[in-house]
Amino acid sequence: MQLNKLWIGLGAVVLLVLILGGSCMHSYNKLNAMDQSVKGQWANVESAYQHRLDEISRMVEIVKGAANFEKSTYIAVTEARSQAQNVKLSADDLSDPAKVKAFEAAQASVGASLSKLMVVAENYPDLKATQNFRDLQTDLSGLENRINVERSRFNDSAREFNTYRNSFPTNIAAGFFGSRFAEKQYFTADAGAAHAPEIHF
Repeated sequence: MQLNKLWIGLGAVVLLVLILGGSCMHSYNKLNAMDQSVKGQWANVESAYQHRLDEISRMVEIVKGAANFEKSTYIAVTEARSQAQNVKLSADDLSDPAKVKAFEAAQASVGASLSKLMVVAENYPDLKATQNFRDLQTDLSGLENRINVERSRFNDSAREFNTYRNSFPTNIAAGFFGSRFAEKQYFTADAGAAHAPEIHF
């Protein structure tokens, strides 16, 4: 009788360990899949930003060719581009608020200097009339839209991850893995993002 109770107790403990282990394994696998999804979406954001930085070189070359174009304007764009290229944000840094903010600030500076360049370009009808400038203006407008879409998708992916990660009992399982499954940071709207920039053709 005493032996039966011992076996029942031992069986209950083993069953509990198996249930907890299975739950932890399921949580780990799902967190891992969602983490990879966030990182994949980050690669899309990074690609869109890099494409914009690449196009800036073309833009600067085009405006340099315009007679009397304000040199300080395209120098500011070039400097902002250079600074943005020096601020790296890897997929493993997406949980670090300071690194995400530094990256956002550098990219916002690029956007602001590009907007200023477009405004200044309005004063140069000969420049605006060139096909290269109009094509590049269209490309940059499309790139800004792509960046916004990719950032929004990234935020959706990060929100899904964070919601699952902070749900009970997943939050306990996530805690076992330290910073491996830390919360992801979101991209915030750029200053003035509520008002779309006007681009004149």
